[in-house]
Amino acid sequence: MLAIGVFLGLIAITFFILRIYTHHGRRLSVPDFSGLTLEETIKKAKANKLRIEIADSVYNNNLPKGTVIKQNPEPNFKVKKRRRIFITLNAMNPEQIRMPNIVDVSIRQAEAILKNAGLEIGRLIHVPDIAVNSVLKQKFEGKDIEEGVLIPKGSKIDLVLGMGLSHQKTQIPDLDRYTLSDAKKTILRAALNVGAVIYDESIATAEDSLNAKIWRQYPSFKDNKKIRLGSTIDLWITVDSTILYPELFIEDTVQFTDSLILE
Repeated sequence: MLAIGVFLGLIAITFFILRIYTHHGRRLSVPDFSGLTLEETIKKAKANKLRIEIADSVYNNNLPKGTVIKQNPEPNFKVKKRRRIFITLNAMNPEQIRMPNIVDVSIRQAEAILKNAGLEIGRLIHVPDIAVNSVLKQKFEGKDIEEGVLIPKGSKIDLVLGMGLSHQKTQIPDLDRYTLSDAKKTILRAALNVGAVIYDESIATAEDSLNAKIWRQYPSFKDNKKIRLGSTIDLWITVDSTILYPELFIEDTVQFTDSLILE
């Protein structure tokens, strides 16, 4: 019996030691590292008994350079002490890519080629030429750019397009309740340019900007109303549903008024 007791005691001690060593049942809440520099991230991780490892580096011109833009596990996830946290940093400088050749192709082909190369269409400049909507020149920062020149990924390339030998016009698109992203694509495909973009006071965050929709445009849409190729369209955007869907609130007001009269 004594031997059995000693054996069971040794097992209990072993499990107790393992429990302490592995921190059984103890979990740490992962802090939020987003927006921190690498130095700040490492310091914060050490204070929380965690380790940091850089998993990737990307470039986003809309976010602070050299800061954390993604992490795994995510904030508030429960982990053990000394767990490795993988982070993605926003690079200090954009990736450099070679300018493709889009001269003598259509605007639709140019859009696809630039997108595949990690570039965007900037402004459309229409000039009298028999090759309607064909790219005559490619420009970067106001100057002609040759094929193969290294430029930052995500750069905007201006296109000089033919507009025929007459003052050709195009139908004004109806952009009502489009997101800004979709409106820009539609304007581009109509051989027009985006003018001023006016944000109202309802837009307070980056998420609001993504969800905002067009509630007014100038020139306004009307069937068979056309403007010259390359003209600009100004846009007003909001997330205020009373502005975007006034007809719904008018109905609610009428119903509420009617109910008051009946009472």
